[in-house]
Amino acid sequence: MKNNLQVVVKKHGGPEVLEIVQGVAPEPKPNEIRVKITVAGVGYSDVMAQRGGYPLAPKPPFIPGYDFSGTVDEIGDGVTDFKKGDSVVGLNPYFGCYSEYLCIPSKFVVPYPNHLDSSDVCSLVLNYLTAYCILYKKAKVKTGQNILVHSAAGGVGSALVQLAILSGANVFGTASLQKHELVRGLGAIPIDYKSDDFVEFIKSKYPKGIDAAFDPIGGNNLRRSYSIVKSGGTVVSYGFAGNSFGGIVPMIYGVIQLALLKAMPDGKKVYLCALPAESKKDILWYREALSSLVVLLEEGKIKPIVGEKVKLKEAYKAHELLEAGTVSGKIVLQCS
Repeated sequence: MKNNLQVVVKKHGGPEVLEIVQGVAPEPKPNEIRVKITVAGVGYSDVMAQRGGYPLAPKPPFIPGYDFSGTVDEIGDGVTDFKKGDSVVGLNPYFGCYSEYLCIPSKFVVPYPNHLDSSDVCSLVLNYLTAYCILYKKAKVKTGQNILVHSAAGGVGSALVQLAILSGANVFGTASLQKHELVRGLGAIPIDYKSDDFVEFIKSKYPKGIDAAFDPIGGNNLRRSYSIVKSGGTVVSYGFAGNSFGGIVPMIYGVIQLALLKAMPDGKKVYLCALPAESKKDILWYREALSSLVVLLEEGKIKPIVGEKVKLKEAYKAHELLEAGTVSGKIVLQCS
């Protein structure tokens, strides 16, 4: 038996509710592999789940964490495409990655070359897969199109900017002033969301509107983003947290808002991108997209921004940083 350090949320609250629990490594069931996790990703969904504002999270007690990279440690019956020692990356749509060991169906993981940085690889999952889904599955962005990315210095935002620039799009990105150099370095034109009105900024350059806008906030921000997209353009929502920690009411309101926007007879297309659901309902797309991102990383065409690395035992610090909103890019937990 192997010891297994885990981070558990036994009750909702601030970062201090993240508890360290020492358990035993689970045994893989048929068609599962056991992964010794090297790095686990920290996302805003984890913070909302910790606060009790993420309706898709399990009820306490639960282990947060959607994304991970690591090494195959044990093989369950029926698994033929992996062996012990393989470097793997994946998304666990059921949470549970804040842990030293994880058992997961092998269909949710893909291999990666072991010379790649495990933190960079982990960053591909939640952030870059979400961006990949938004750009290519929903908006179908093309060369020369003009798009707006909100929170462009964040994990998903920076991934959206990099992939959109790689596709030949012209990108505008909202961010606080201290993060403009980063956004500009990625190839986007930064907009200070605190001092500039992004609607006025975009309309001054494109009175008829831009081709696409991507919004993780919802509410009034989504409505205003919709207003700057031209007829025939696309709006993709991928979150309803607003300026709080989510909750069932903002989610219900967000779904209703999307339905109302979709019903508008102005030729604009409106989509929702919810990655865990996308990965479960279209496993082939998920595996092909994640494998493609691994190739782009290996070729040096994308470079994840890893803002902070925090030890698993200090997971609460990672949540404090994410709640403060001061870190650019991805925050990861070092699990081994």
